[in-house]
Amino acid sequence: MTPITCIQCHQPYPKDHIPHVCPHCGGIFDFDAHPPFDPARVEPDLPGYWPYRHSFGLPEKAPIISLGEGNTPLVWGEAFGYEVGFKLENLNPTGSFKDRGTALLVSFLRSRGVSSAVEDSSGNAGASFAAYAARAGIEAQIFVPAYAAGPKREQIAHYGARVTPIPGPRIRATEAVLEEAAQGQVYASHAYLPHGIAGMATVAYELHAQLGQPPGTVILPVGHGTLLLGLACGFAALEAADLITQQPVLVGVQAKACAPLWAEMQGKSGYVGEGETRAGGVRIRHPHRRDALLEVVGASGGTFLAAEEGQLLPGRDALARMGFYVELTSALVWDGLRQIAGQVPEPIVAVLTGSGLKDG
Repeated sequence: MTPITCIQCHQPYPKDHIPHVCPHCGGIFDFDAHPPFDPARVEPDLPGYWPYRHSFGLPEKAPIISLGEGNTPLVWGEAFGYEVGFKLENLNPTGSFKDRGTALLVSFLRSRGVSSAVEDSSGNAGASFAAYAARAGIEAQIFVPAYAAGPKREQIAHYGARVTPIPGPRIRATEAVLEEAAQGQVYASHAYLPHGIAGMATVAYELHAQLGQPPGTVILPVGHGTLLLGLACGFAALEAADLITQQPVLVGVQAKACAPLWAEMQGKSGYVGEGETRAGGVRIRHPHRRDALLEVVGASGGTFLAAEEGQLLPGRDALARMGFYVELTSALVWDGLRQIAGQVPEPIVAVLTGSGLKDG
């Protein structure tokens, strides 16, 4: 297993239990270095995206937990006068990109003998964890904001997980699950734990294979930002393997009502609060890996954008008329494409993160 340590005190991840933060200082855990990518070690006979297993950093005997995740299409269409490749992550098994991270996280949990765990989510991560936990025989309880879309809550429940709605803003669901963790429950957090980021990196590997080159720009919605960090890690691994010579510009789009990364990059020190937005998947006031997100986006020459609430429905409808039915969180990229048109290198790839069937 690739070493994981606390980013603050550098203590190694424990071998005998599964904390979501460092028990010594409360810091976030991360890989010491992202697991390398080696095209000679790809195993094409494995299911889903598991051919890339050598780059996952999992324990050697970790089981393959798969529902056929990854290998999503890259479909081209015109947006604001430019040809854009739309990476259809909404076509993953549970309808969102979260499956790429969840498969690895659940594999890690099973390698540690976990039989029950809790998670918090506005919907997509919860549905993904519920599905993969069911596949792995893990009992799951998902804490969701009470405003979470009905279809997402129903999806979670159908997988057999216990759904616990929590009134108030998104952070209240996190507070509730932290209370469970304090009582000894394993907190299988897609945001705190780093294991799933290596799964997100497979989007970069697939884009390289689909394009025959790295994208010039990748634009995507950002809440906690695990997909963005995974993309950055994946392209860095491709560069380290001498498969590409330049990494793409990374552009993250947030809902203006809750856009802390955009506010930070724009120097808007007075920006506060977690406002109402129908883009519930990115309604995250305090991304746990904020500094890393700002660093990788800045280093790429990219930026964070904010989309006004009034742009969500027109964006969703414009994408639907191209044949892409996505949730309103994914529709953020449409306004993002408008904002960056003519200002970023091509080819441009927009990641569509979740299915429109999830919105209530």
